[in-house]
Amino acid sequence: MLDITISPMMVTILMLGILAIGIFSGFPLAFILAGVGFVFGLLFMGEGRIFGMAIIQTYKTMTNYILVAVPLFVFMGTMLGHSGVAEKLFGTMHLIMGGLRGGLAIATIFVATIFAACTGIIGASVVTMGIIALPPMLDRGYSKSLACGTVCAGGTLGILIPPSIMIVIYGPMAEISVGKLFAGAFVPGFILSILYMSYVAIRCWFRPQDGPPLPVEERRAVSTSQKITRMLLQMFPPILLILGVLGTIFAGIATPTEAAGAGAFISTMLAIIYRRFNWSVLKGTTYETMRITGFIMLLVIGASIFTSVFTYLGGGKFATQVLAAVPGGKWASFAVMMFIVFILGMLIEWIGSIFIVVPLFTPVAAALGFDPLWFAIAVCVCYQTGFLSPPNAHAIFYLKGIAPPEIRVEDIIRGVWPYIILILVGLTIITIFPELVLWLPSVIVG
Repeated sequence: MLDITISPMMVTILMLGILAIGIFSGFPLAFILAGVGFVFGLLFMGEGRIFGMAIIQTYKTMTNYILVAVPLFVFMGTMLGHSGVAEKLFGTMHLIMGGLRGGLAIATIFVATIFAACTGIIGASVVTMGIIALPPMLDRGYSKSLACGTVCAGGTLGILIPPSIMIVIYGPMAEISVGKLFAGAFVPGFILSILYMSYVAIRCWFRPQDGPPLPVEERRAVSTSQKITRMLLQMFPPILLILGVLGTIFAGIATPTEAAGAGAFISTMLAIIYRRFNWSVLKGTTYETMRITGFIMLLVIGASIFTSVFTYLGGGKFATQVLAAVPGGKWASFAVMMFIVFILGMLIEWIGSIFIVVPLFTPVAAALGFDPLWFAIAVCVCYQTGFLSPPNAHAIFYLKGIAPPEIRVEDIIRGVWPYIILILVGLTIITIFPELVLWLPSVIVG
């Protein structure tokens, strides 16, 4: 430990500056966060204190009951992707909405919204929707950018619409009930879904060549009554899963962790019922769950060490004072915080950045008089942009990995930017009308 003191301002500048350099180095973020925290802890806190802090943060992470929901939700989402539920539902919605201009893209967003309410990870959603929805749109002459942007934007809804892993991690950090956050995220998630579908409908109305309707013969191959019957049958499994997970949470029957266990079981049963379950699927789902969970937990531990040292050395308090003193009042401070979330979402993993953002911004929001639940959902909505905004746009890279060879990264980027704007429109809507976030938690969660 150095026999010198360091001011909170220098802590903020140096730790965040070195973190930024580390991010651009391409080194794994978990080790960058933990490394920066360790170095500053050794220099200005002493070996005993920093090692003790690291052990405590690791222990807290590994024994956090709420975080047990993470691997269970990952397993649920991955298994659901193998079950064929989304594929069968899309097949039915394809026939029902295919007669509209842009109907396949609208059906893609609709199915992605339902799928989002069954899984809390974007990887499974984007890959599943990319496999089942992208080829039919391209085969029927849809614009590459519209088709790709629709799959990416629809797939990312799973990180906002419950059961969202982002919310599972956010809740304990901000000391907000995960159940209340789930309830608060529902309406904003569906607002984004409606904005996406409206955009597709308006664009294809004025530019029918971007999303031509299905031929009349294909639409008439199945009667209207058959389409409705098939839709009701295909909607039953995801509704069962949603009720089994979110219904039990909102009814107070189960905690999020217990509901995640029920969801993992139900998704496995659906895979068995649809005859998609075998040893290869179980092994692949288990390995994927272990890989994603290990990645998340390393980031959680690394970020916890970083933020603990940053806060101990006074950086958190200094950053809070700076943000609260932004000229223009509390809404200017809010705009600055959302801009920071937007930039961080573009540059680094959301899990790492959320461990920086929440400890810094939560006390600022409280000091400015913002409702903590509403502010948390606003942050989560803003984080939606990070999955679509290069260079850290996971949705783009997931889709590129499974897209046909004729799809270029440029096509996907051109397709996602209108949806980034729509996310910001959605953020503006819940800012102007905060009751859209707060009403449902007040009604169904005690």
